[in-house]
Amino acid sequence: MAFSSIRIITDDVDRLVRFYELVTGTVASRPAPVFAEFREGAVALAIADAATVAMLGDDAPRPSRGGPAIIEFAVDDVDGEFDRLRDVLTDVVLEPTTMPWGNRSTLFRDPDGTLVNLFSRPAGS
Repeated sequence: MAFSSIRIITDDVDRLVRFYELVTGTVASRPAPVFAEFREGAVALAIADAATVAMLGDDAPRPSRGGPAIIEFAVDDVDGEFDRLRDVLTDVVLEPTTMPWGNRSTLFRDPDGTLVNLFSRPAGS
């Protein structure tokens, strides 16, 4: 398992991207209007519109809620990791699912309530 990114959920991606471009001195990658990423080696700061997590319903992080972040780890096999952890997970938010942008993800909360995402990128990404 490898630490991958911190994702900040916001209602104004463009405003936040401009801010972090100034802070980091780098230009964000923008694969979609609702998502931006600042990658440094294997780790990234990601910024996403609340719409990117809407499928989580009431469990979705919101900018107005405390802790609008998801801790994300890249794994080789989301389903295998989910099966390995299933017995110790007390709050599964999303069972392994292929996201519209191709990532395979499962989301659950840590003991403090922070969302954790184990994901794999599509082959060739």
